[in-house]
Amino acid sequence: MTAEDELLLREAEKIATAVGRMFPGLCEVVLHDLRDPTEAVRVIENNLSGRAVGEPATEIGLARIQDPDYPDIIQNYPNRFPDGRAAKSTSIGIKNSDGVYVAAICLNLDVSLLEGLVTGIGRLIATDEHAQPLTETLRARTIDELRSVAQDFAAVRGRSPATLGTGEKRELARTLETQGFLQVKHSVGTLAGILGVSRATVYNYLRQ
Repeated sequence: MTAEDELLLREAEKIATAVGRMFPGLCEVVLHDLRDPTEAVRVIENNLSGRAVGEPATEIGLARIQDPDYPDIIQNYPNRFPDGRAAKSTSIGIKNSDGVYVAAICLNLDVSLLEGLVTGIGRLIATDEHAQPLTETLRARTIDELRSVAQDFAAVRGRSPATLGTGEKRELARTLETQGFLQVKHSVGTLAGILGVSRATVYNYLRQ
């Protein structure tokens, strides 16, 4: 034990305590003293795992003791508390000036508390692609769009709107009605002009 090592551990205690108290009931923070792996747990704040001060080091702690080149930080790895609750963990190794691991701060986030929330949100935002047979546009239609749809409808058939057959004009009128275009002001008159028929004829198309 050196004065430097003890200083590092005392400073790490402040961090472990502060971080744990910032996330009560959600994130366990453990400070491991890696100088003695048999009694490694020095501080455990916001205890979620049921461990106690003086318990031995975990597998990662032992790996750091055996290998000074073991990664300093292992971020966001999956873990589990003894009772089976899912956790997300991060382990931060602390070295002294000789490059020897003397401590580690481990954060264990209880993600089981969020699993139900995630599931609920997923159900809330889910949609049924087969519930509505039509494509709905949540904005007002315009006369210009009506003209464009009519032109496209006729172009696919190799004609202009005015030269479409009666059945095709009826189909176009019904399509425009279904898509909400004929709710636009002056739309029926506009469509009648595009098709070269009277307004009465357009209404007849829609009634038939």
